[in-house]
Amino acid sequence: MKERILFIVNPISGHHNKSDFPNIVDKYIDGDKYDYSIAFTEYGGHARELTKSAIADGFDDIVAVGGDGTINEVATTMIGAGQTFAVVPYGSGNGLAHHINLPLKPEKIITDVINKGKKSKIDTAKVNGVPYISIAGVGFDALIADYFARDPNRGFMTYVRFITEEYPRFKEGSYTLILDDDERIDCKALFVAFANSNQFGYNAKVSPHASLNDGLLDVCIFKKPNLLEVGFAAGSLMTSTIDKTKFISIHKAGKVKVIRENDGVVNIDGEAVMMDKDLTVEINKLSLNILLPYYI
Repeated sequence: MKERILFIVNPISGHHNKSDFPNIVDKYIDGDKYDYSIAFTEYGGHARELTKSAIADGFDDIVAVGGDGTINEVATTMIGAGQTFAVVPYGSGNGLAHHINLPLKPEKIITDVINKGKKSKIDTAKVNGVPYISIAGVGFDALIADYFARDPNRGFMTYVRFITEEYPRFKEGSYTLILDDDERIDCKALFVAFANSNQFGYNAKVSPHASLNDGLLDVCIFKKPNLLEVGFAAGSLMTSTIDKTKFISIHKAGKVKVIRENDGVVNIDGEAVMMDKDLTVEINKLSLNILLPYYI
């Protein structure tokens, strides 16, 4: 029997025109394998609603077509479900897509992942019960995520502008981290990231060796480089060598308790979410079915 697959398309994510996407699906999808449907989101949170309906309607596969926000809405709604998740990246950062080595052209996603890909399982995580797929964090990255969410202009240069403006005056925060109810770390940091995948997006790899299926989070404590060191630190993020520098220490844990100085925003897969000062970050092992490229 054919599998029923639903493409959930955010028509405005990443400022990419997706009006031709239905034609791409029709041209490249394996009609002997799939019966496909396409639904376009109309407002924030609609992708989550469409995903819930698709699960209830018995679709076999659900594909998020859009940026990190759309991917997060669809994927987190599918945690623990029997359906298989897939991604057609149309965003700006495309962090998850880069981590799993997805092609960035939609026709290649359909031929190499949808038609011929292999099904696997990956870990997910949650902060105070709010689920995420790739990375959560507190400190500077959460501040930038908050500013980015409020700006109508998306893209790499918007990130660069906010980082350039805010970095000189941002002071390191104080954090207490308790790993697996055992190891205690008191630290000052520019940010602390809880990485399930290896990067924020744009191939900026905060934890180059993070794994989506090891049952652990990479707890990344990032010290603030001085202004003369910023260029080197940024280059290390982009060349997958940040873990070899003095700026970061990386610890493995399945659960992390975080005590901050105050309530504040938390970066949840690029979205800024206001939370209490005390946080619990936990891994959810092999909780999401996903389609990966056939060549991985």
